[in-house]
Amino acid sequence: MSRVCCVGHVNWDVTLRLDALPDPDAEAVVRETSQTGGGSAANVAVGLAGLDCAVTLVGSVGDDEHGLLARRDLDRAGVDLSRLRTVDGETTTKYLLVDDTGEVSVLATPGVNEALGPHDIDPEPIRAADHVHVTAHRPDTVARVADIATDAGVPLSIDPGRRVESREYGPVLEAADLLFVNDREADCLDAPTPPVVVRKCGTDGAVVETPESRYVHDGYRPPAVDTTGAGDAFAAGYIASRLRDRDHPEALATANAAGALATESKGPKTDLGWERLDAIQTGERE
Repeated sequence: MSRVCCVGHVNWDVTLRLDALPDPDAEAVVRETSQTGGGSAANVAVGLAGLDCAVTLVGSVGDDEHGLLARRDLDRAGVDLSRLRTVDGETTTKYLLVDDTGEVSVLATPGVNEALGPHDIDPEPIRAADHVHVTAHRPDTVARVADIATDAGVPLSIDPGRRVESREYGPVLEAADLLFVNDREADCLDAPTPPVVVRKCGTDGAVVETPESRYVHDGYRPPAVDTTGAGDAFAAGYIASRLRDRDHPEALATANAAGALATESKGPKTDLGWERLDAIQTGERE
């Protein structure tokens, strides 16, 4: 079983399903409300656990009820929480506004999901991993994780998310082996990129560029219910495939299947599994 260390945000998500995302000075109808644990690192960790990886999650939650519930959620999914710290304060809460087409807008409250500084990072789970995946976090902490992984010779991937526009991740991008970005984030890059760059193109599939080749996969187009966490499911599918020694085109197809499965599911975390992903790729789902 491959060992993966995921580092980044752990949140509490409140999803409001609306008839439409409201324009300024307009009103929308809330049709459904739900709550669950979220956060990019947590979502990827759950996806990898469903794909037969042993996953350790490094992050922080508050000492409030939402932190406790987020922990329980992750524990049920089989994620190792021995490096998930509980700190004084409120767990970061995200309010996800989802319309009938599955499009999402996000409102965030301050919280403790970036309470871990570089000196709080324990090298042991990083050195023991077969792969380290880092999502958006404070750059000094991400840089520390990258240094440990590089020194230990552990492959490193990073998904900086929308914060790539406002934060300096340049040195980390140079140290990483694999970068996940969407089209908008890719346009913001002005630093050297890792050897492998995977660009997520939404309903148009995805592209992976390596030093030798460029591969394109058109993706799958199930009816969209909720795009929350689709990029995280995509990353989990790609990483898990590569850890099974599948080549880049195979990994890209699997990642697109994971993203498709996420878009047709409600909530930020997706119940991934190899049989479910294989069924999407072969068109053999019931």
